[in-house]
Amino acid sequence: MDEMMNSGTSGRDTQEGKYMTFKSGSEYFGLEIQYVQQIIQFQTITKIPETEDYIKGLINLRGRIIPVVDVRLRFKQGECEYNDKTCILVITVKDTTVGLIVEQIAEVVEIQKENILPPPTIGRGDKGHNKYVYGIGKVGTAVKLLLDPEKLLYDEDNMDVDSARMENEE
Repeated sequence: MDEMMNSGTSGRDTQEGKYMTFKSGSEYFGLEIQYVQQIIQFQTITKIPETEDYIKGLINLRGRIIPVVDVRLRFKQGECEYNDKTCILVITVKDTTVGLIVEQIAEVVEIQKENILPPPTIGRGDKGHNKYVYGIGKVGTAVKLLLDPEKLLYDEDNMDVDSARMENEE
């Protein structure tokens, strides 16, 4: 399950419009493939005291210590039991590497710009994961909620993922 993603600049053109999709709750989300470093099997996580509940702790990934975020908890979907489909999607955003615990990896899909719509504005308020969604991708008859990884990790109220990384580097 340890799949390396091409993250070099020479691969940028081939990554254009490609999204790694995964399931969380009953919905499917997509992240631009350029942020995805690899997918790893779920592993033991060292808990960090006094952090947000969605920050599950730290893992050692080939000698690098990275924080791990449970996507379900980040979206306020409630906890679910980890199983053999649960995995960690390792992403890099603004020089920060983070693991995202996802229920299930779906597939890599290509979504052209003309098939990406802005998220609906009706009843937005503070609707959990809606603030992390920058677009709705149409894939055939299905839709994928496209995530802004910066907003996912760096909430304006809360810089906990960055704090977990900084504390670890000291």
